[in-house]
Amino acid sequence: MRRAPVVTLLLIVVTALLPFQARAADNGEWSVKPADSEITPRTAFQLSARPGATFADRAVITNTTSGPLTFRLHVADAYNTQRDGGLAVRGRDETQRGVGAWGRPDKDVVTVPGNSSQTVGFTLTVPGDASPGDHVGALVAVDDRVQPGPGTSIGVQRGVGARIYLRVEGAQRPALSVEDVRLTAHNPRIPWTGDSSSTLSYTLHNTGNVKLDPRASARLGGVFAGGPTSRQLENVPAELLPGEEVQVTETWPGAPSGWGDVTVTATANGVGATGSDGFLEVPWFLVGLLALLTTGCAVLRVRRRRAHGRP
Repeated sequence: MRRAPVVTLLLIVVTALLPFQARAADNGEWSVKPADSEITPRTAFQLSARPGATFADRAVITNTTSGPLTFRLHVADAYNTQRDGGLAVRGRDETQRGVGAWGRPDKDVVTVPGNSSQTVGFTLTVPGDASPGDHVGALVAVDDRVQPGPGTSIGVQRGVGARIYLRVEGAQRPALSVEDVRLTAHNPRIPWTGDSSSTLSYTLHNTGNVKLDPRASARLGGVFAGGPTSRQLENVPAELLPGEEVQVTETWPGAPSGWGDVTVTATANGVGATGSDGFLEVPWFLVGLLALLTTGCAVLRVRRRRAHGRP
């Protein structure tokens, strides 16, 4: 009986792009970090170059397991994921347009013995027509082993990478927009009989050419009851790369009952942007009560007119 072929999911990067302020990218079995300079340790490649420049650097791959591990190396573009705004990198077989297309490791495959490290170099050539601003990527080491997924015929390869922050000289234009703001209230059918909350969603779009570290807040205005009128938003991506847009969803405690508008304000790198949307949230119980009162008033008016002999 033939076994079902294993489908390889290349490069599931979970710990590959940790914030560079924290530490080298490490998944508990191997790590990738820039080779330390003579002055200070580095946890990410911070590079600046003119269009047309070529330069080289080195990375250290450390294997903390007891046996040898073989890695396939490549330089990849980074991007923001739609799921949570975190950073991920493109796989070896995906189309690379920025750093991933400009960089190449000195070796495509390296084997690192257990409990040891190996230094590998890579070269980055910036095209003469490269756009100014930030270009973010990573030098990625993918474990050559294909590990089967639990209970399936799908195999998984894991990768870890060290971030590359390249700034191409030229005009730097930070710009940000807030789009598609929506507030959806979840009121109980009968007021004050259960928990109420709202879902606030909006899209952050980096429309400039430099990396942004955004902060965002929201404010409600109008005639309504329930819920805070303003709050700082928490699910904002820590880094928003040029050209990337991320849809953010937040839970707003206490659904408002009434009408008004919600405004999201975002700031980053000295620039700001706002987006807003109106809302009309009236529980059906209140609508029914208002309709009942209106009908009752109409009936009373008719009866009074008939009592006075008027049509």
